[in-house]
Amino acid sequence: MKSFKSNPWILPQPVLIIGTYDKEGKPNAMNAAWGGQWDMHEIMISLGSHATTDNLAANPEFTVTFATAETMVASDYVGIASGRNTPDKMQRTGWTAEKAPNVNAPVFVDFPMTLECRVKQKIDESETGYYLIAEIVNILCDEKFLTDDGNPDVEKMGIITYNPVNHTYIQLGKVVGKAFSDGKQLK
Repeated sequence: MKSFKSNPWILPQPVLIIGTYDKEGKPNAMNAAWGGQWDMHEIMISLGSHATTDNLAANPEFTVTFATAETMVASDYVGIASGRNTPDKMQRTGWTAEKAPNVNAPVFVDFPMTLECRVKQKIDESETGYYLIAEIVNILCDEKFLTDDGNPDVEKMGIITYNPVNHTYIQLGKVVGKAFSDGKQLK
C-alpha cells in the first residue's frame, strides 16, 4: 500500500452552498465542503473567515443546499469569488433567491433541496474562522424531486460531491443497496 501524509480526504465530501443575507438584506452564497450531519437535527460546518461569517455575526440564520451537476459551474464560482470583493457575485450565478419561510435567509430556488438553519454554537472562534453547529429548522424540497410516496428522491437531484484528492466534482450515482436491511443477509 502506498502511504500519504495527512490530508483532508474524507470521502465523499458534500458541496454545500450556504445562503445568508448581508447587512443590507442582499443575498450571498458560499461553497463549503467541510460539513455534515452533527446529530438528528443539527449540522456542523467548518468555516474560514468569509463574507458569510460576517453575515452570520449580524444574523444567525442561513440556508444550506447541495450543489448539483446542473448548478456545478456557479456553485464552484461562489467558492472562488469572495462576497467581500465581488459586489455582483450573485448576479453572475444567475440564481434566483427568495426569502426562506422559516429563517431570515435566502433560498436559491435553482437547487432541489434546502435546509433552513439557525446557528446554535460556534466552536474555536477566531479571526480565521470557526466550527459552526446549527439547528436544522426545516427542510424544503422542490416537488419535482419527490418520490411517489412524497419523500425527496436524492437519485433524481444530481447531487455532486467534492473529490479533494484530484480537485474534481463527482455526481452521485444510482442506488446500490438498502441501508439497515442488506446487511441482514449475514446474520
